[in-house]
Amino acid sequence: MTVSVLVVDDQPLVRHAVRDILIDGGLEVAGEASDGHDAVHLAKTAAPDVVLMDIRMPELDGIAATALICAQNDSAVQNDSAAQPRVLILTTFEEDENVVAALRAGASGFIGKGAEPDEIVRAVRTVHDGEALLSSMATRALIERSIRRGGSDPAARWTTALALLTPREREVLVLVAEGLANDEIAAGLTISPHTAKTHVNRIMSKAGARDRAQLVILAYETGLVVAGA
Repeated sequence: MTVSVLVVDDQPLVRHAVRDILIDGGLEVAGEASDGHDAVHLAKTAAPDVVLMDIRMPELDGIAATALICAQNDSAVQNDSAAQPRVLILTTFEEDENVVAALRAGASGFIGKGAEPDEIVRAVRTVHDGEALLSSMATRALIERSIRRGGSDPAARWTTALALLTPREREVLVLVAEGLANDEIAAGLTISPHTAKTHVNRIMSKAGARDRAQLVILAYETGLVVAGA
């Protein structure tokens, strides 16, 4: 199945370069946007599978655009609509706080602008397949730095979600935050991979999380996992 991508960046040269990388990698480019407003509009009308989103843009930045696109996704789920693109942040990695903010807003992962072409293509496919392990370890490092600088401000829904989890689900959540895949979680807790996957899905449902990247944020920002521990 062909994966379609919306490329969002305010720099034409970057957009065109990324577009060529995606096409050469066998992906389909559903459209291009130069600002957050166009990104939100095209995410709905062009129905891409993945939105490759820059952070710093004029008028409406990538963080705000991500939040609006994910809000559209939530509405689509409630109305049984099929169009629910995932957001992958394209960043320089220096803007740690902005990346964490984008993940909080609902992005499924991030990739550096300096990454090799095949890495960018693989990242898009990984996010499309729902494998947020793409960024779990990198997300962990970013959140740890953010918390050490006093940047942790857990949303009320994270605290509420944590209270809903069973002791076993909390164990699983800690392992997700450590970057373990379902098979590794299963081996560590002596359960089947299917049971591990079921636990992860239930945690996501209770937390209202879209993917494992948001589960990492939940674990750290509620203090279930301590930065540096």
